[in-house]
Amino acid sequence: MLSIDNLKFDEKGLIPAVVVDSVTKKVLTVAYMNRESLQISMEKELTCFWSRSRQELWLKGETSGNYQHIVSITADCDGDALVVVVEKDGPACHTGADSCFMNPVWESEKLQEFSLQGLYDMLVGRNESRPEGSYTTYLFEKGIDKILKKVGEECTEVIIAGKADDKKETVYELADLAYHAMVLMVQMGITVEDVHQELASRHIIDHKVKQEKMTT
Repeated sequence: MLSIDNLKFDEKGLIPAVVVDSVTKKVLTVAYMNRESLQISMEKELTCFWSRSRQELWLKGETSGNYQHIVSITADCDGDALVVVVEKDGPACHTGADSCFMNPVWESEKLQEFSLQGLYDMLVGRNESRPEGSYTTYLFEKGIDKILKKVGEECTEVIIAGKADDKKETVYELADLAYHAMVLMVQMGITVEDVHQELASRHIIDHKVKQEKMTT
């Protein structure tokens, strides 16, 4: 682990901290830390910054309740910038937006970034707007029974492809299953973060079980 003493704070004693959502991988905000706020962040496992406008320490969420629980802090190669990965309790931006970065400036038409959260957001949009001719619209209009039937069918297809030891086909069918499972999530109001938190809790339990086995 890199010591705080090895970090390079600027002439004002500050270091930029890029805060990233552990689930969506979105950049939530860019703020500044000084030595004291960084130490507080690590001790409390909550983001604490130095407010340049107010000239004081700022524990994120202390007023709003939108705390950011720190997963990890990583310095860049020069030690003069930090990436802080967090699990957040609420919006990161003072405007109430999920992220401070919400104003697109330019985007490539050829290179579109894909993420499960992006797919989920698209499905939510389809459910709200119900564009004509969309397969997703068709599923939402048919309702829960149709969606569950498709999830079941895709599970079977995954089993068949896996049993045949056909990697390419299994990947294809897994993608179909993931899509239909996410349609079900939207239908039921289950978020990507809900599933992430459930998996994370299982990881902790599994880790503890392994530790117990090693000590017995």
